[in-house]
This record gives sequence, structure tokens and C-alpha cells, in this order.
Amino acid sequence: MKYYVVDAFSEQLFKGNPAGVCISDSFPDARLMQNIAMENNLSETAFLVPREQQGHFDLKWYTPELEIELCGHATIASAYVVHHHVDSSLKEISFHTLSGVLTISVHEPLYELDFPSRPPVYSNTTELLEEVLGSTPVETFMTVNDIGIRYYAVLENELQVRSFAPDFAKIKAIPGNFGLVLTAKGDKEDFVSRFFAPAAGVNEDPVTGSIHTTLIPYWTDKLGKSKLIARQVSKRGGVLYCEHKGERVKIGGHAIQYLEGELLVGPTP
Repeated sequence: MKYYVVDAFSEQLFKGNPAGVCISDSFPDARLMQNIAMENNLSETAFLVPREQQGHFDLKWYTPELEIELCGHATIASAYVVHHHVDSSLKEISFHTLSGVLTISVHEPLYELDFPSRPPVYSNTTELLEEVLGSTPVETFMTVNDIGIRYYAVLENELQVRSFAPDFAKIKAIPGNFGLVLTAKGDKEDFVSRFFAPAAGVNEDPVTGSIHTTLIPYWTDKLGKSKLIARQVSKRGGVLYCEHKGERVKIGGHAIQYLEGELLVGPTP
């Protein structure tokens, strides 16, 4: 099975978020895909299967622990692989996923995601969340799906987001928790964020496209502008070029390839 690793949301190697991309004629057994993702030990491994229609592909995403319904950086990585190793003539690529058909426009070296908008559901903070944060957030909201709840906490400033020291056991213990997002108005960019998902086997995700489907409508409302530049301030870090389009959001990012090879896998033991 052909295998690539691409750093998404970055123009430099060892920055942004690395995603594995596997290409095959059909999806392997679900157990095998999960084992491959566990062995790769990246935040997401994408599995890509070409359809008969040109420019259309089936796409699945796995963390080291489970299959997920939406992933931005591994979608950009998949588009990079398609453009560079499958069909360089494509200017638009359609991925058929658990979140419906997702389209990427190729403006080399920029790849632009078209994702569904997921507006925030506002909620009251809890004692447990305040204990995890070590303070009372400015505002809290959430999104809910079949996997669990993503909790969002708005902090006072960028420094608080950058300096937060996570206790992963406490984050994992938040009831129904799939992940915790911290965000604040940025010093240089429009807003910043960090994302922790220990329940999914990812303590801190370097750059996360999917959380921006909620952060974009939130910050559009707060800042009164529909075009935004975001930075995820993890250790690796990455920049996202965002636009709110009503029921959809646009998320643009760069990508650079780190690895090309083959996986030597047989039937699931």
C-alpha cells in the first residue's frame, strides 16, 4: 500500500500537522486500518480510494484510537497527495466522507477546504472545567457528535492559551469529552487556539482544521469580519486562512511532503 506523510498547514517541514495518507484500490478491513493508524501514531491517518469519476475519492480518517467523522489537516494532506502523485491536472478534488462530500480547491501551493459550518452551542462552565483550566473562562461553548463532546473555552488573551499547561488525565476525565479547545483573540492573527484530545489518543493536536468549523463562525461574530487568519499555537504551530460563508466555511492551508514509501501489510492477525 502506498503511504505518504505530509505536513499540513505549513510551508516548512516539521511544522504544521503531519498526517499519514494511504492509497489503495479499496478500503482495507476496519481493524487493519485502525492497526495501521495505531502503528503510524500520528494524530490522523487518512485512507484514500479513487472512484471511477475523475477527481472523486472515498476518504476515511483514523486516530490511533478510533475512526473520526471529520479531519481538516488529513484532508489537505490527501489533496496534496492526489495533486502530486495521482492527477496534477485536478483543480478541484471531491472527497466522499462520513461528513458528506468535501471539496478542496487547489491553488498551488495553497489548498482550500470547503467544510460544513458548525456554529457553537453555548454552555455554562463547570467546576471540573475550571479546575482543568485553573481559571474561569470568558465564555464556554461546545459541539456534539456521535464520538462525543468538544468543549471550547475562550480565554482572556493569547498568552493564556500559549502558557496553558495541560493535565491530560483531567482533560480525559471531563464527562462525554472528545476534546478541549482553548481560544483567544490573537496578538498578530485574528485568533489563536490549541486542541487537546487525549480520549482519542491525541494529547495535543498540532493544527486542527475541524475545530475551525466552529471557531470561524464564533470569531466572525465576535470580530465582525468574515475573512480571518488563525494560528494554532501548539509547539509545531500552523496558520489557517479562514472565511465564513454562511452554512459553509473555507479553510486554506499550505502543505509539504515529508515521506513517501510502502506499507508492508497483510491480512489482519
